[in-house]
Amino acid sequence: MLKLYFAANSRALRIAWMLEEIGLEYTLERFDLGHPDMRSDTFRSIHPMGRVPVLEDGNVRIFESGAILEYLLARHGDGRFRPAVESPDFPAYLQWLHYAEGMIMPQVNAYMVETFFLPPDRRSEIHAKRAKKLLGQMIAPLEGVLSDADYLAGAFSAADVMTGSAVLSAQKIGVDMTDMPALAAYATRLAARPAYQKANAL
Repeated sequence: MLKLYFAANSRALRIAWMLEEIGLEYTLERFDLGHPDMRSDTFRSIHPMGRVPVLEDGNVRIFESGAILEYLLARHGDGRFRPAVESPDFPAYLQWLHYAEGMIMPQVNAYMVETFFLPPDRRSEIHAKRAKKLLGQMIAPLEGVLSDADYLAGAFSAADVMTGSAVLSAQKIGVDMTDMPALAAYATRLAARPAYQKANAL
């Protein structure tokens, strides 16, 4: 049985989403985001930085959400949710699979630090506004891709779980998508997927 170390409103959501899409059974070890238990020596023996997600699969333990998704698809995906290497969609798949952590999530992280994780007397409204502005700039290139496509690399794939979850995070933060109707429709389409709804309700 797979085991997922999980906290709501964290990158662990995208792992639960992928598990639901694949149809795998799993158990949860649940934490509250930022709880001291995540910084305990016990949990740091599982993830050295005291973070989620972590996935256990028998004697395998792996962290980093993108790596976990690739592992799940390689070991349990049966060829689903990623284009074949020879497919013309494969380069776009790789690009958007990694775009989330390379470009979008750093700005989400910066915004969350300034509005949630830091104590109120250390927060900076200027830094929070800058992160939100940059976040809007990071998601803007997706508008062109999605103007004539439902998903980022042909059929729905793990690239949509990665970058799509980052887009949904941007939407939750309140990034204005008025001028990005294709991206807003994409976010609505992803949020309507039954597997996402199950994961989001955990």
